[in-house]
Amino acid sequence: MKKDFAVIGLGRFGGSICKELSDKGMHVLAIDSDEAKVNEYKNIAYHSVVLDATDEDALKEIGITNFDHVIVAIGENIQASILTAVILTDLDIKRITVKAQNDYHDKILNRIGVHHVVHPERDMGKRLAHSFISNNILEYLELSNEYSIVEVIAGRKMIGKTLISLDVRAKFGCNIVAIKSGSEIDVSPEADKPLKEGDILIIIGADHDINRFEKALIFD
Repeated sequence: MKKDFAVIGLGRFGGSICKELSDKGMHVLAIDSDEAKVNEYKNIAYHSVVLDATDEDALKEIGITNFDHVIVAIGENIQASILTAVILTDLDIKRITVKAQNDYHDKILNRIGVHHVVHPERDMGKRLAHSFISNNILEYLELSNEYSIVEVIAGRKMIGKTLISLDVRAKFGCNIVAIKSGSEIDVSPEADKPLKEGDILIIIGADHDINRFEKALIFD
């Protein structure tokens, strides 16, 4: 089922979101106050428009309330980002995601009632830092300020051992929720099945617990 998205702000982050959603066949309205940026996406997005997103009447005129999800990716103009978010929440948009510049910006957006606040630079920094530490860490997804999901290749210390013997939940407080082996993925991994070289574990837990698990079993 296709969803209708509006992306406000066509910088690196907003432009990337716009392109990825369009590539996946979604209907995307690309919005920016800079005509040159809008022109860059007129052949990528389903529709593009030059617009000041802090103008409530202009947003109503383009039918912003008809969109399933509005992403506010305004760059360094925090005031414009906050004002746009206020307008969107007042208009009762189904889902609003806003890029935050810092923790103060994040706090205001949450108080306004934004559904999802993202920190792309910070989140990317965490992913990169994990990948720098070990080649075994494939992906890192922050669920909140304290909890994450990581995708890791089973470390040498884990090969040939079962989930029962590793006892990850009791020892580290995090959970192995799935195991990928080749092209197969097991979302209810057998506790007595030995791990093989190349197996990929999907782990969820508090950041400090995941860090303890990585230090003990993943990092060489």
